[in-house]
Amino acid sequence: MKRVVVTGMAGISPIGNDWPEMEKALRTGRSGIRYMDSWDCYEGLNTRLGGPAAELNLPAHFNRKRTRTMGRVSLMATLASERALEQAGLLGDAAVTNGSMGVAYGSSTGSTDALQDFAHMLNRKSTEGINATTYIRMMSHTAAVNIAVYFGLQGRVIPTCSACTSGSQGIGYAYEAIRSGNQTLMLGGGGEELCASEAAVFDTLFATSVLNDKPTQTPRPYDANRDGLVIGEGAGTLVLEELEHAQTRGAKILAEIAGFGTNCDGAHVTQPNANTMRIAMELALRDAKLAPEAIGYVNGHGTATDRGDVAETLATSELFGTRQKISSVKGHTGHTLGACGALEAWATIEMLNSDWYAPTLNLENVDPRCGELDYLTGEGRSMNNEYAMSNNFAFGGINTSLIFKRWQ
Repeated sequence: MKRVVVTGMAGISPIGNDWPEMEKALRTGRSGIRYMDSWDCYEGLNTRLGGPAAELNLPAHFNRKRTRTMGRVSLMATLASERALEQAGLLGDAAVTNGSMGVAYGSSTGSTDALQDFAHMLNRKSTEGINATTYIRMMSHTAAVNIAVYFGLQGRVIPTCSACTSGSQGIGYAYEAIRSGNQTLMLGGGGEELCASEAAVFDTLFATSVLNDKPTQTPRPYDANRDGLVIGEGAGTLVLEELEHAQTRGAKILAEIAGFGTNCDGAHVTQPNANTMRIAMELALRDAKLAPEAIGYVNGHGTATDRGDVAETLATSELFGTRQKISSVKGHTGHTLGACGALEAWATIEMLNSDWYAPTLNLENVDPRCGELDYLTGEGRSMNNEYAMSNNFAFGGINTSLIFKRWQ
């Protein structure tokens, strides 16, 4: 089996579009949650809160010809991928276009404005507004395909459209494609664009925060006084590379992917299962050939929903014990759905390398029903770890766990 390393990372998020800006927000407690005035027109929508991405400053070469098949989610995903490739020193490299590189990328859905055009057709019995690119912007694998076309990738395309695990499955399946020897390089990650329709999905389940007059005080992952999740948006991309290839070209290695585990509850579409969550983490540990005590920090999913928070933390505590350090960046960013696994993997690696770990924003009183763990709050925590884990759990009972190793 090949060893897989990370040589480039980048993202778009509600708290910044580069790591220095994001880290500043994580350290100072700056929230990316806003009152969404544009949602006031939707009768019956209880939440008015969202986490819009920081302003996109598209470079001049993102011209109409090159982006006409891209909705917002694909634009964010492609821009993040370009920046990650640039950090890896691979922009313009022959390895990108000769079949050595593929892409594993996903989102919960394609761009919703394109979906709206087809909905209008069904309602109005007219194809007005639909053109040759509408479906391309709407399709579930729009981000993966647009990334592949934009950079001329001729390797594998693995769409990972699995809601909240789209980004983490993208990274995990990219890792497996390289480890097995089928690809030398991969782009892995996920994206999501903010839309009231996605907020409505959780609103119907009574799972959204309605602290509409206090946007920066929510969501509150793991907190006894949480009142639900807040939807955000963004995109995150990791450049994964076979170790010897990276070393031969003199690439700077940011971390090694030590293990990946994924499974399915096989029980309920929306209710989490602590037992299979724990098994997903065990699968990642087995893949990495590690004992639980090797993991110094867990970047938790932390959706700020009652059942999700409780199930996740009980599973984590059962496996790792009460001393395990854990936090969730969703208090800062909201739940970025298809992007969260990639953004949180990026953050985990950056924190692993800096010896500082972000707190969970708005966590003041840990819910006594949650598992007993060492929850990071306040100013975060300085620690020196060799391994860190990042977990995500999605509708459909899809569970993922990634383990990153600090590169010495």
